[in-house]
Amino acid sequence: MSTPKLFEPFPVRRTTLRNRIVVSPMCQYMAVGGFVQDWHRAHHARLALSGVGAAIVEATAVQRIGRITHGCTGLWEDGQVTGMAEIAALHRKHGVVPGIQIGHAGRRASAQRPWDGARPLALAGTAEEPWQTVGPSPVPEREGYPVPRELTEADIAAIIGDFAEAAKRALRAGFEFVEIHGAHGYLVHSFFSPVSNRRADRFGGSLANRMRFPLMVVEAVRAVWPQDRPLFYRASVVDGVEGGTSIEDTIARAVELKARGVDVIDCSSGGMSGPATLSTSRIAPGYQAPLAAAVRHGAAVATMAVGAILDGPQAEAILRDGKADLIAIGREFLADGGFVYRAAETLGLAKPWSVLPPQYAFYLDRRAAVLDR
Repeated sequence: MSTPKLFEPFPVRRTTLRNRIVVSPMCQYMAVGGFVQDWHRAHHARLALSGVGAAIVEATAVQRIGRITHGCTGLWEDGQVTGMAEIAALHRKHGVVPGIQIGHAGRRASAQRPWDGARPLALAGTAEEPWQTVGPSPVPEREGYPVPRELTEADIAAIIGDFAEAAKRALRAGFEFVEIHGAHGYLVHSFFSPVSNRRADRFGGSLANRMRFPLMVVEAVRAVWPQDRPLFYRASVVDGVEGGTSIEDTIARAVELKARGVDVIDCSSGGMSGPATLSTSRIAPGYQAPLAAAVRHGAAVATMAVGAILDGPQAEAILRDGKADLIAIGREFLADGGFVYRAAETLGLAKPWSVLPPQYAFYLDRRAAVLDR
């Protein structure tokens, strides 16, 4: 039997993922002052032993005011490198390619943690101090929400510089790839979407102008990120609201991203009118895979599918059908830390335990040799 495509290696620049399964960046909201804590170490230790090809550390702010919540991780200062380096080394030690997502929350910053309601801190009446949010235009996320301060061109230049500085720190921490967060209503996405960008200068209006800031961020990061290391970009392929970005807009941007050195587009959606991951709308398994397919074929770029991918056969079908090159798994890992092993078993991989660390695989191999079913 041939090897399932899910377990084929994926080469990109100097890096090779041992399989096509990637841990999606999942915010834990447990940082203190942007610094990782014991929770992050335990969370990533569990993932590092799972047999995945790569793991992406949660959305990490490039500025203090770019955090979603007080509990978000950061790389806006040098002291934050040490904790991140521990996580990168942990993954690398167990054969997992370590990556990190860097971003700026923009107008969706200064919020409660999701389990506290995810409302703006300015409206929540909690003890945590709110801060002034920023965006391309003074357009609030929802009616009655805080109005972000419109960024000046000097502000924009500073933020682009902070993306580059955060990438340098990620490199010092030992990450093999960086993913720029350009989705879910956060700052980079909010410049691209006409829903939130009402500017009349060179950063607003036409599609070319609205993609200027995202492309400048990519250029700045790619300039400091080694040419032999991969660069990913997470995109909300469609906004899913009236007047929002379309698949055609995203394909046009993906062409430009690829030309500037982006290797993989991580294809998500939504987030312009509330957290994409907290939506109450009904979703079907693999509901965003068609978006990854559209970008992959429309822009001739590698894509990663994400969103309610629940088992090995489903992931394998997405890859076999040419919809994506990689599979990102998020909440299903929270439910099932053995996702990779179970996928290998279900897809008929010879010795499915071989996907696990040898300390686990040895005993499962022994058991299989003597178990009378």
